[in-house]
Amino acid sequence: MLEWARKNPWTCALLALGLLALARLPFMASGYVVQLCISIYANVALATAWAFFSGTTRYISLATAAFFGVGIYALAILHEHLWLPLALMGAAVAGFLVALLVGLSTLRLRGVYFVVFTFGLTELVHQVVNWWSIKNRTVTRYIFTDASRVEIYETLLAITLFTIAASWYVSRTRLGYALRAIGEDETVARHTGIDTTRVKTLCFAASAAVMALVGAVLALLYPYVDASIAFNNTWSFEVLIAALLGGPGRPWGPAVGAIPLVLLKEYLVGSLY
Repeated sequence: MLEWARKNPWTCALLALGLLALARLPFMASGYVVQLCISIYANVALATAWAFFSGTTRYISLATAAFFGVGIYALAILHEHLWLPLALMGAAVAGFLVALLVGLSTLRLRGVYFVVFTFGLTELVHQVVNWWSIKNRTVTRYIFTDASRVEIYETLLAITLFTIAASWYVSRTRLGYALRAIGEDETVARHTGIDTTRVKTLCFAASAAVMALVGAVLALLYPYVDASIAFNNTWSFEVLIAALLGGPGRPWGPAVGAIPLVLLKEYLVGSLY
């Protein structure tokens, strides 16, 4: 990365100016623009995290909403007992651990079987959380924090930039080559010495941690959450469409697909309602 920066000083300077402008945007733009940017950043981070694993290995996952919801509920529970940054990190860890458990038991599936299972996973987690909430009489969980909209904006911007940069960096490492080899032909990758089970499971869990973290940050916008809000399958399909629209094989591709998709959705909602 440093070598690339030395070879492209003007590009780095333009990127730095762009990032500075984005960081100052909440202090100059209207509340509507800030909220729109929050939505864009969330979708870009989710689509990039999805493409990091699914776009490279071709294990098409529809479990985004499951991990997103796990992050929301983890934040809703942890923020009552922990400092907010620690609660956010706890939400990411919760997403990682859930995905690790799911990955160890299901990543042997391929094709339509994996797609169907991950789609059903969201509903399974939804119903388990719903049952647990009813049993403990906590169907609705309230979120009381002093996080401002500007802080939420800046946090999501940082998460988005980190996700894109990490995806770009990993794609140029041995791990990135291993992921692409698995996507091309997993049997051949296994015979060349790649521990496909470990690579798939860890990368699946890492992408889920980002999804859970995004869900936790967005939860700060809501005064309360319930299972229907947290585990909304719309997220799974929007992220899939955004990643495919921009091209999941490139680190910046999901961002290219997510931005026009969010703008189109916003336009249609404004026109119809």
